[in-house]
Amino acid sequence: MTGYLKQYPPALQFATFIGLFIGFSLLYGIFLIAIFPHISGYTIETLQTADPSLPKVLGYLKLTQFLYTLVVYLAPPAVFAYLADPRPSEWLHLEKSPKILPSILALLVMLAALPMVGFASDWNHTWHLSDTSRQMEEQAEALTRVLLNMPHFSTLLVNLVLIAIIPAIAEEFFFRGVMQRILIQILHKAPWVAIIITAIIFSAIHMEWLDFIPRIILGFLLGALYYLSGNLWLPILGHFLNNGMQVVMVYLYQVKVIHEDPMKSESTAWYSAALSLVITVALLWYLRKKSAPANTTEEKPYETDIESIGE
Repeated sequence: MTGYLKQYPPALQFATFIGLFIGFSLLYGIFLIAIFPHISGYTIETLQTADPSLPKVLGYLKLTQFLYTLVVYLAPPAVFAYLADPRPSEWLHLEKSPKILPSILALLVMLAALPMVGFASDWNHTWHLSDTSRQMEEQAEALTRVLLNMPHFSTLLVNLVLIAIIPAIAEEFFFRGVMQRILIQILHKAPWVAIIITAIIFSAIHMEWLDFIPRIILGFLLGALYYLSGNLWLPILGHFLNNGMQVVMVYLYQVKVIHEDPMKSESTAWYSAALSLVITVALLWYLRKKSAPANTTEEKPYETDIESIGE
């Protein structure tokens, strides 16, 4: 059964992938409604309103977050890759570890883009939202602060796994590894449009509208790393850096190593954002120069021209 999807057109592959996403989302919803209350003694509603200072409550909040990432974002692309190709890891471009230079460039791209992302965030936070949307944003921020409460070094390590490593792998499998790849097949004459569409979906699905534009920019950069290098490990590395850096900065603030709350960032000057944009584009251009040229000697139906870096 593995690899049978290769014979079908990209539009049908995309519909299959969305079907898998809906199916696994429903499975997760059924678990929360029918099984989780019997395991924990909480419904999802009572869990979200319970005292997060209780270790049991915090543990179940992290468990639901962990399962959500695995079931909703990791399972669909993993199953799809298995159905798409007899060699799923090669289809996802995971079979080769990236070389040192491309890895450094990927990290530098994410770091260089921070002022540009910060400037976009400043503007995004001026948006006028409905009272309901703003209340949802405040609830999401409060939940994030609860999850990022790290009184011990061991909790930092747990949060790095929960918030940085697992989401980086799962979301990059989902959005760049499968969704962007199929959209590039559909829009083969406009690959950058496919990358932008994927970034918009990536941002919208998080439903955090005050961070909508910055997340589009981050999604675009991650998509560019994958498209230019042909190696999914690079956007995974960049995604991990972005999330992990936030976790570490919050921890350093909580243990009084730094004195400014990283969750309350200061405004970014426009000239810093402009310089950030120039440097980021230059780094992406250099990454493209250092990537292996596309192999056009063999054409395969419904395949992209993304090739692994360093071949």
